[in-house]
Amino acid sequence: MSEPPLPYLDAAAVTRLLAPAAAVEALADVLREGLDPEACPPRSAVPVPAGELLLMPAAAGRWAGVKVAGVAPGNAALGLPRVTGSYLLLDGATLRPRALLDGAALTALRTPAVSALAIRHLASAERPLRTVLFGSGPQAYGHVDALLAVRKLASVTVVARDPARAAALAGYARGAGVPEARTGTPGEVAEADLVVCCTTAREPLFDGRRVAPGAVVVAVGSHEPDARETDTALVRRSEVWAEARTAARREAGDLLIPEAEGAIGPGHLTGTLADLVRGPALPPPGPAPRLFKSVGMAWQDLAVAVAVHRAATSGET
Repeated sequence: MSEPPLPYLDAAAVTRLLAPAAAVEALADVLREGLDPEACPPRSAVPVPAGELLLMPAAAGRWAGVKVAGVAPGNAALGLPRVTGSYLLLDGATLRPRALLDGAALTALRTPAVSALAIRHLASAERPLRTVLFGSGPQAYGHVDALLAVRKLASVTVVARDPARAAALAGYARGAGVPEARTGTPGEVAEADLVVCCTTAREPLFDGRRVAPGAVVVAVGSHEPDARETDTALVRRSEVWAEARTAARREAGDLLIPEAEGAIGPGHLTGTLADLVRGPALPPPGPAPRLFKSVGMAWQDLAVAVAVHRAATSGET
C-alpha cells in the first residue's frame, strides 16, 4: 500500500499557522511537561564547500523529527537566504513521516520564541522596555514580533552594518506598534533595558562595561565555541542563563572564550531556561545585568514544528 503524499508546509504556511506568542507557549509547555534539554542530542556540523550542513534530531512524547539546515555565507551576494533547510516531522512511535516544513522559516520562528520566553522571566514587566537590537536580517525581524508578544517596548534602536537595512527594520518596528524606532550606535546599550544580538558577528558587538545594572542582554547569533557577540567584561559581571548547560559547554563561544581567558570558571552559569520556566519567579533585576545565551537546540525545533503541524491539521493530531 502506497503512502499518502507528505504534506509540505512552506515558509508562508509556517508563518501563517503559528503566531510568535503561540511558539513561545509551545516551548514553555514542553518544558513544563518535563522535557530535559540536557538530554537533547547534540547538533552535528559538517563543513561543505558552500558553508556548513547542520543535522539536528530530537524526540519527545508522541513525536520525533530532524532538521537539516544549510548555512551558506556566500548566499547574501546572490540575493539568497544565508540559512536554508527542511524539517522532517515523524510519528514518535513508528518514525513514519508526518510532515515536511520549511526549515529556515521554522528557525526564524523558534529562535525569537526562545529569546522571548527567557525575556518573559528575566526582564521587568513594570514598564515598557527601551531596546537596542543588533542585526537587520530575518532573525532581527522575528525578534521584534516575538518581543512584542511578551513585553511592551518603549523604543527599538537598530544597530546594523547596512544603514538602509537598519532603517527598514526600524520602520517595520514602528509599523508593528513600537512608539519610537530608529537606527543608532553600539554605545546606546548604556541606556537600554534590553539588548538583543542576532547577527553573524564573530567578535563582540559592544563594550559590556556600558550595559546598565539590571539590564537584560540576549545573544543568539552564534553557535560556535570560537565566535561570540558579547565580550568578557559583560559575561564576568552578569548573571548568565542558557538553554542547557550541555549545549553551552559545547557551543557557546560567548561563555567559552571568557572561560579560556581565565575570566570566569565553569560554574559561572546561573541557570537554564528550564529553571526559569519551572522554578519560582525571579526577584526584580538587581545590580548585575542578566545575560541569556542561546545557541539553538533540536528540542526547540521539534516543539515548534509539532505546534505548526497541529495548527495545520486543526488539532486532529
